[in-house]
Amino acid sequence: MIDYSSLQNGSDIRGVALETNGGKPVNLTLDAARDIGRAFGIWLSERTGRPASGLKAAIGRDSRVTGEAISQAIAEGLSEAGVSAFISGLSSTPAMFMCCAEGPFDGGIMVTASHLPYERNGAKFFTKESGLEKADIKRILGLAGQEHDRGCKGSIGCCDVMTPYIEGLKGRILGALELDENARPFEGMRIIVDAGNGAGGFFAERLLKPLGADVAGSLYLEPDGTFPNHQPNPENAEAMAAITNAVIETGADMGIIFDTDVDRAGAVLPDGSGGAVALDRNRLIAMMTAILCRQYGPITVVTDSITSTGLAEFIEGLGCRHHRFKRGYRNVIGEAQRLMRECENAIFAMETSGHGALHENYFLDDGAYIIVKLLVELVRSKAAGLSLTHLIDGLREPKESCEARLPVNCADFAPITAKILEHVEAVFADKPGFSIVPNNYEGVRVNADSAHGDGWFLIRRSLHDPLMPVNIESDSEGGVKLIASALAETLKDFSELDISLLEAIAK
Repeated sequence: MIDYSSLQNGSDIRGVALETNGGKPVNLTLDAARDIGRAFGIWLSERTGRPASGLKAAIGRDSRVTGEAISQAIAEGLSEAGVSAFISGLSSTPAMFMCCAEGPFDGGIMVTASHLPYERNGAKFFTKESGLEKADIKRILGLAGQEHDRGCKGSIGCCDVMTPYIEGLKGRILGALELDENARPFEGMRIIVDAGNGAGGFFAERLLKPLGADVAGSLYLEPDGTFPNHQPNPENAEAMAAITNAVIETGADMGIIFDTDVDRAGAVLPDGSGGAVALDRNRLIAMMTAILCRQYGPITVVTDSITSTGLAEFIEGLGCRHHRFKRGYRNVIGEAQRLMRECENAIFAMETSGHGALHENYFLDDGAYIIVKLLVELVRSKAAGLSLTHLIDGLREPKESCEARLPVNCADFAPITAKILEHVEAVFADKPGFSIVPNNYEGVRVNADSAHGDGWFLIRRSLHDPLMPVNIESDSEGGVKLIASALAETLKDFSELDISLLEAIAK
């Protein structure tokens, strides 16, 4: 029997789809995928209040080796529910939403496990309104486990969701630059893409190149579900090094990197002296804020919990408000939407992982759309004789920063992690040289004065794993060591928490 509930990963589904030597057993089987497809069809009928026979759903996938078979199984499941299923083949996650929001489909399913190893796979789900929430996934998995008739009722066909999606991106670029449909705004520029052998190769070949860009020097555009070169992940150091080196070697005007399914992105720009600067994490949020502030005036920027003090100062220096919230892309997007409902101009939400979403684009976390905003500004900056990096000249970078993910060695880890956070807050509330950051939505964030580390730390709970991630940042050399030492001393009596990584930083 399949434990369908074990496949839930927040608002997505994730599982092991391929057996590997020494790996975990397969739990995302083709039977499971078929049941999930059928369950989504039933759920979609419930949600829309329409009979399944009148609904259409599209199924896309990234380049994983199990993607094609899982897509077919999901299509068969949708058909069993009476829904007309259409397989789109290699696609991006944002395209699977856009085919619902601006296309003919009532539902979309993207078969992907984002940046996870090649043996993993999963699914993300969309309606015409948005992506699904945790409660929706729980309901679908509950339906998947129920007995049902496997008789085929609906049809299975093919569709193309990528062409209209790419045309939409092209229209955004040309419209923002006030150019006609035959214009080539990137003529004379070299813009390279690292797709990591995922689904993002289209951006170079089908968008940039027709708009005049020289894409020679792009990396790993060919889909390969074993990801033989590096992890397709803008947060991965090896991946960022690959695109950074490529920008330097080719003299590119911009380098772009996508994750496997193109809902996250990063960029690299030349620094003017033969090197390059990565636009990721705090820098990418700062750049997007500067661009949007020019377009909309003062805005509220919602980020996750680990953004830097320097970023907060930069955002506030633009006359905007920085609202630091919880980790998780659905969390920051949901918080921005909540603030918008309360009439606050929170049009931009971004997590340091590279998930970024804009009100002008359905609050969809679309890596390609974020890059489109950067490219438009690149053209404008070139025309003005400026480097795009001038927009973040005022961003103060920390002198030192690090992250340590501390294992919790007990099965029922939630109570002990809650107790640890309570202890940390109580200790540092009265500890000289330290102060608790107010209005913090996740974990405990503590500032350290110049004599005790000149920075801050954040310790939080992982909701799904027995871990307590710790982020530390300092504006002084040696400051991270001081802060880590103070925190390690506070945590040393909790035998369930392995603080060896923190102690190593403190040495």
